[in-house]
Amino acid sequence: MKYTVRSNMAGTLLELLVKPGDSVAEGQDVVTIESMKMHLSIQCDRSGKVAEIKVNPGDFVNDGDALLELEI
Repeated sequence: MKYTVRSNMAGTLLELLVKPGDSVAEGQDVVTIESMKMHLSIQCDRSGKVAEIKVNPGDFVNDGDALLELEI
């Protein structure tokens, strides 16, 4: 089963902290976003294995945009 991790804020994606195939735990930081000149981490809200990355560093993301898909 797939689960989509979504952004909870708008900003520019600075860094991907995971790659396809990585196992992630609930609460783990998965990306860093710059918003209002602050660097903020987005955490995964489920445990699973990263199946697909939907964004690239430098992309602007909005609240609710898909960041990555997990196999759960």
